[in-house]
Amino acid sequence: MNREWSELNAKAKSKLKKATFSEGISTLMELRSQLSDEMLSWKSTLKKEDFSAIPYINAEGYHSKTVAYSLWHIFRIEDIVLSTLIKNEEQVFFKGDHCKKINSPIITTGNELVKMEIAEFSRKLDIDALYSYIWEVKSATEDWLSGTQYSDLKRRFDESDKERIRLTNTVSTDENSAWLIDYWCGKDIKGLISMPFSRHWIMHVETCLRIIRKL
Repeated sequence: MNREWSELNAKAKSKLKKATFSEGISTLMELRSQLSDEMLSWKSTLKKEDFSAIPYINAEGYHSKTVAYSLWHIFRIEDIVLSTLIKNEEQVFFKGDHCKKINSPIITTGNELVKMEIAEFSRKLDIDALYSYIWEVKSATEDWLSGTQYSDLKRRFDESDKERIRLTNTVSTDENSAWLIDYWCGKDIKGLISMPFSRHWIMHVETCLRIIRKL
């Protein structure tokens, strides 16, 4: 793991306490800024075909995906968790008609896709439109984080929250995806700040960097 990102993540997590909560949120914002700068750099440095390249197709782990898939996956999850689970409102994805703009054949997180399905999915995506969606989700999350209070961190979720996510049809019922709903709803807000709003980013950005180095 990138040392600076790892240290920022650890610091943010350690500061999410009553006396240092605002510092924890500021550190989290800095981490997300650094990671988003890295993701943005790919838009100008990678060729279109690089986004759908899958050099580790038979590997076990996140690096068996593509850059485009990873970007989609990070921000579909963030949008579902923020909009549907936490805020109980329409997802950015639907409000902005992003499925049509991105030319995506799916509305889910993509967990159900494997091997060449991932590559074929990635080739269909409009990368410029995908980045537009990314920044809208990032902005929505950070607006919410800016207004979050320490007292919000222990908020938990129940069966009605799980059902609300299911009704959006944005998490596949495939065994590789269905577990996500229980996973998210088993966390409190503090846990969700780690996964998916910070550590999840690091995991997939570092995966993408491994793919890019291979290319």
